Amino acid sequence: MTTRVELGIAIPQTFLPGPVRPQVIRDVLTRAEQLGFKSAWVAEQVLGSIPSLEPIELLTYAAAITERMRLGSAVLLAALRSPVHLAKSLATLDHLSRGRLIVGVGLGANTRIYPAYGISAEHRAARFTEAIRLIQRLWTEPRVTFDGQFWKLENASMEPKPVQKPHPPIWFGAHEPAALRRAAEMGSGFMGAGSASTAQFLAEVRTLGALLENAGRDPATFGIGKRVYIAIDRDRTRAAQRLADWFGAFYGKPDLAAKVSVWGTPEECLDGLAEIVAGGARTLLLNPVFDELEHLERFASEISPKL
Repeated sequence: MTTRVELGIAIPQTFLPGPVRPQVIRDVLTRAEQLGFKSAWVAEQVLGSIPSLEPIELLTYAAAITERMRLGSAVLLAALRSPVHLAKSLATLDHLSRGRLIVGVGLGANTRIYPAYGISAEHRAARFTEAIRLIQRLWTEPRVTFDGQFWKLENASMEPKPVQKPHPPIWFGAHEPAALRRAAEMGSGFMGAGSASTAQFLAEVRTLGALLENAGRDPATFGIGKRVYIAIDRDRTRAAQRLADWFGAFYGKPDLAAKVSVWGTPEECLDGLAEIVAGGARTLLLNPVFDELEHLERFASEISPKL
């Protein structure tokens, strides 16, 4: 039996060194669709020293350039956003993309940034859960009365509803058992973090499988994906250094690159990706952090046919 794997691509979102290059974004999206990639994805990092574009605006730009690829976030930090505004923005994006949106959400690990948004990190999991439930109701009900711990609405309506029914799929990013349980109970899929090692991802998928069974859900209908930072280069030392430079700028952890990335020759990269697929991933979000267009061509010619 063979496993059907869909390949997605990270939309160029960070620029090291700058400046921001919109033409690179356009070229990557256009070529990725020509080559048959199934989806294109963004991340969220509003505060940080590396130039990083806002995810919803970038997905809207991608919707105008593409016709067929699904457009996803992996992930939006929903607890830092107003669920009312977020519901409206994402419903609008679902219309502009003609129903191609995948909404990836997560808590994120950095609790220090909460005061910058005027809120406390205390009770952030409860805030996150309430936000997702409110968004779902605004997307599906003609009028919403909601008496939550954090938000209150009375007989409120929001139009237009999303194109996708009952609403766009919601994928969760998660690590901890409680977060994986939320994914199993509330989500349509799970996207493993790029900052997680393959071993960590495999353990999370095993845990998630048990939680899906406990929730009475069919794992076959639940999406499983993994963001994979990848660099194809026969000069392994050069590839490792370029990955470390980017990880240092984005995560502040250059050493993390060697723990979570796949890099080296096409054959070495295929071995690394095959291990992730064998562990349950049915979507691979391939994320080069340099030479994006060149990587795109190599993914199509050297990775996709053999994976």
